[in-house]
Amino acid sequence: MKIHEYQAKELFSQFDIPILPGRVAFNVEEALSIAGEFGLPVVIKAQVHVGGRGKAGGIKVAKTFQDVEVHSKNILSMEIKGLPVKKVLIAKAVDIREEYYLGLTLDRDARLIVFIFSTAGGIDIEEVAATSPEKITRVNIDPLFGVMDFQLKKLIYDSRVDNDKIKDILKIARKLYECYIAVDASLAEINPLAILTSGEVVALDAKLIIDDNALYRQPKLEQLREIGDDLDELEAEAQKLHLAYVHMPKDKRGSIGVMGNGAGLVMNTMDEVTRAGGMPNNFLDIGGTATPEVVEASLNHILKDEVVQGILINVFGGIVRCDIVAEGLLKAYERLPRKVPIVIRMTGTNEDLARELLEGTPLIYASSTEEGACKIVELVGRQN
Repeated sequence: MKIHEYQAKELFSQFDIPILPGRVAFNVEEALSIAGEFGLPVVIKAQVHVGGRGKAGGIKVAKTFQDVEVHSKNILSMEIKGLPVKKVLIAKAVDIREEYYLGLTLDRDARLIVFIFSTAGGIDIEEVAATSPEKITRVNIDPLFGVMDFQLKKLIYDSRVDNDKIKDILKIARKLYECYIAVDASLAEINPLAILTSGEVVALDAKLIIDDNALYRQPKLEQLREIGDDLDELEAEAQKLHLAYVHMPKDKRGSIGVMGNGAGLVMNTMDEVTRAGGMPNNFLDIGGTATPEVVEASLNHILKDEVVQGILINVFGGIVRCDIVAEGLLKAYERLPRKVPIVIRMTGTNEDLARELLEGTPLIYASSTEEGACKIVELVGRQN
């Protein structure tokens, strides 16, 4: 679950991470009022759950009240990566001497937390990794032991930061780790972590992503979720139905629904659809206990997007038997609100029996993921 910058900063402040004062405005009048309280110049920042706001024109410095009016009006009327900007953060502008990056996320290969620091702050860390990997230092943290002083010192000293600010940065790094653990985050990021000309070290930006699987422990944070920004309506409804469903972004959303049992299998299926010349509409993982009820609910949910003109289903029969899924699909198909071509690839337990059940029905069997992708693209039409 993503939260906005201003919300992340409020959490940071609870852990004594230094931030600059800021308030949210929902219209031009509020922006002008807040700017008047803070005094000029101010920074106007779009609040949407995507990165790249600056490159998209969603962050502007206003030196006059006319600038505040023009910039806030423009930003509040724009979309960034398909998401409309409904509010802006107004913060006091400051003079920056240096910009760093500081972040925590999961190292899935090592199965540990990874602390990342870079002297190239203010730009995407992925871009830094691609163009200047020598400017990035990292250290893995075992959550059972927590972060150790020597690990933080290694992280910061290896980056060759100015010695006079190392103590401040180390303190913020430890506080960021405490926040990361306390809120069950999967990502905590300060970019940039800035050294001002006044000598202060502050978090000029803040990003937190909360692990959805831990939200039962974070009821207050779950209330921050926003339908239409973090989730669209179909994703919000799927969550209530306990379906692992992700709607593709508007600019990448095709007409082929994708469903399978297992996140990796579904993602591979989406890739095959793309390679075959199609565009997936969604990701839907029915999991290891694919009962007929779950299968039917999943198909109905995919079809709620009128853009969907065909569905590719990929099932591995390990925990769940292929014939049980086939029976559920046949019953569900009869009750579908609208009929579209459905291609099914199944392998595993009772695969042969499932194939027999599907013979002579409107549901099309495919012997491989590649074959299934080609068939559904052929039926629906190429899209890229």
